[in-house]
Amino acid sequence: MMKSTGSRSTPSPSGATSCNRSSRTTRRRRDLDRLTLRPWDRRILLVDADAFYVAVARLVDPDGAGKAPLLIVGGSAERRGVVTSASYEARAYGVHSAMPMARAVRLCPSATVVPVPWEACARKSREIRDVLRRFTPAVEQASSDEFYVDLTGTDELYRGEPLATTARRIRDVVARETALTVSVGGGTSKLVAKLAAGVAKPRPGTPADGVRVVAPGAELEFMRQFALADIPFVGPKFQERLGTLGLRTVVDVLRYERATLVGWLGQRAGRWLHERVRGIDHAPVEPNREPKSISRDETFPQDLADDAALAARLRALADRAAADLREVGLLARTVTVKLRDADFTTRQASRTLSDPVQSERVVYEVARDLLRKLRAARRTPARLLGVAVSQLVTPDARAQLSLLDEARPLETERDRTISRVIDEVREKFGPDALGRARGRPPHGSA
Repeated sequence: MMKSTGSRSTPSPSGATSCNRSSRTTRRRRDLDRLTLRPWDRRILLVDADAFYVAVARLVDPDGAGKAPLLIVGGSAERRGVVTSASYEARAYGVHSAMPMARAVRLCPSATVVPVPWEACARKSREIRDVLRRFTPAVEQASSDEFYVDLTGTDELYRGEPLATTARRIRDVVARETALTVSVGGGTSKLVAKLAAGVAKPRPGTPADGVRVVAPGAELEFMRQFALADIPFVGPKFQERLGTLGLRTVVDVLRYERATLVGWLGQRAGRWLHERVRGIDHAPVEPNREPKSISRDETFPQDLADDAALAARLRALADRAAADLREVGLLARTVTVKLRDADFTTRQASRTLSDPVQSERVVYEVARDLLRKLRAARRTPARLLGVAVSQLVTPDARAQLSLLDEARPLETERDRTISRVIDEVREKFGPDALGRARGRPPHGSA
C-alpha cells in the first residue's frame, strides 16, 4: 500500500510539472483502491435450485412424477434406500432428505416414489452453471444444485445495477432456459449468501419471492434470526459442545466477547464462531475448485455374504466411479473400498497408486484386491459396499508424473481407448448400453 506523505509538497521548477505529478499520484492511488478488496465491496450470490431432484424427476416424467404433488425421490423402501429429496407437499408430512425411505413411506403413504434421474440431474446442473457463467466467469459449483457467483467488481459492467436486480435477472434466465426455478441469496460473504438463499425460498405462508440480498452493513442484524445449527460447519458434535455452554442461537453467542469464546472453545474455534455469528466469512469463490473425491456406494436390500455377488456389485460401482472421473476430466491416485457389515461395523481399505488412473479396469482391479483384504480380515455378511477415488489430478499432471516414473504404468493407452469408446456409446444409447465384459467370477474370488 502507498504511504501518505502529508500535505507538504516539494518545490518544483514549474507549477505545471507539480500539477502533472500530483495527477499521476492521484491516478495511482485510485488504481490501488480498485485493487484493494474491502469486505463490504464483495458482491456474492448463492444460486440454489429449488427441490432440484424433485423438479428434474418431474421434467423427466411429466405424466407420472410430474402430476404427483406428493413426490419422494430416492432409493426404494424394499432396497433399504434413503430419501434424496421430497416435494414441499411431502415435506409437510415430515419427510426429509437422508431419511430411510421405509419411514418416509410410512409418514406419507400416498406419496409417489421415484428413483433419482442421475443423468438428467447432471445435465441440468451443467445447464444452470452455463447460464451463470454468462454473467461472470467466477462461478463455483458447491454441489449439484448450489452455485456461488462472485460479481465483485462488475458494478460498471452492469451500470450500477443493484445486486438484487441482477439476482432477479439470473433467476429469470435460469427458469427460461432450464425450466427450473432457483432461489438466490446475496451478500458480502459466502456465508451470508447461503443463509439468504434459504430465506429466499418461496414457501406457503412466507413473503419470500426467490431473492434475498443482505445489504452491506446489515449482516449482523440479518444473522440474529438463526440458530447456531443453521450455520454451515456447526455440526452435531459442535452443537452439543456449544449447548453445554448455553449457546444455541446466534443471539446467545453475540452476548460474549471474542476473548470469552476463545477461553471456552480455544483460539481457532472461538475466533471462528465470533466471526460467523456476525456474518464474517473471508472464504473466496473458487471457480476452478475441483472435487476432492468421487464415490459410489450401494446399500443392499438383503445382506450379502457371497464373494462372487460382492465382486459383481463392486465391478458395477467401480465402473460408475471411473465414468464419473472421466466426466469431470480428472484422474485419481487413491482408490478406497468401504464395507459396512450386517452389524453396522464400517471398515475401509485404501491404496495409493504410482500413476493416476481413470479407467474402469484399473479402478476395479485395485478395488477388488482391497475388498479381498477386508473380507479376509472379517467374513460376515455385508450391508453396504462402496468405492471412492481421491487425490484427483488433471491429465497434464499425469504426464508430468510419468516423466518421473519409468516403471510400467498400471493403465495403458488401450485402457483409455476402451473407456472412451464406452463413454461415447453410453452418451448415445444410455448409461447401461455398454461395459467391459462382466463374466461371473469364480466363487470365492472377491
